Amino acid sequence: MDRLIYTSMAGANHTLHQQATVAHNLANVSTNGYRAEKNAFRAVPIFGDGSPTRAFVVDSTTSADFTPGPIQTTGRDLDVAIRGSGWITVQLDNGEEAYTRSGNLQVSPNGILLTQNGFKIKNSEGGTISVPPDTRITIGVDGTVSSVPIFPQPNTVAPVARIKLVDPPEDQLVKGVDGLFRLRNGDIAPVDARVRLADGALEDGNVNVVHEMVSMIALARQFDMQMKMLESAQNNARQASEIMVLRA
Repeated sequence: MDRLIYTSMAGANHTLHQQATVAHNLANVSTNGYRAEKNAFRAVPIFGDGSPTRAFVVDSTTSADFTPGPIQTTGRDLDVAIRGSGWITVQLDNGEEAYTRSGNLQVSPNGILLTQNGFKIKNSEGGTISVPPDTRITIGVDGTVSSVPIFPQPNTVAPVARIKLVDPPEDQLVKGVDGLFRLRNGDIAPVDARVRLADGALEDGNVNVVHEMVSMIALARQFDMQMKMLESAQNNARQASEIMVLRA
């Protein structure tokens, strides 16, 4: 009885968490470079005073789907998409380094190259990337940022910096609450010259809408089943108590 109550109770609770993850994935279908989140759970015994038959459900793994999303051509100079594996490095305000696949870049009023969410793009040689005013920015397949003067005549291309592109092992990456990825051990990934960009293009999120909708339906049925298990445990306990009272 204890095992049934604890397992179904914890299972129902974590099913709600899984539904929240699926809803989050569906909400980010159109988010560039988004990586779908995945959850897995397992049953473990509860140690301590009480019945040894009690069991609980805990998070087993929380990871992301690293399958590349489709690349869409935009024609915009500051749009870039990573071909295959790899990541764009950003530098946070506290100096921390993080990684993203979102390549819809922009230039701040101060001339700093940023992501759409305002994260500073990191230079492969350290620091952030500043671009000169009154210039048009182009980004090469290797991440080289170049400026072309708008006035008086755009006939000179000057390299400004190079975006730090990395490709750490996927099993070493962990996703933060800000949507950025970091190395699990807190280290900094080295520059990987093999990472290539597609200019004038953006990578769509890799969320499979059909799969997520099916998962949402399956989780709803799973939650109903777990609640019925709790009701069965309650009925069994009540009937057992009635039998004990009659025998007394």
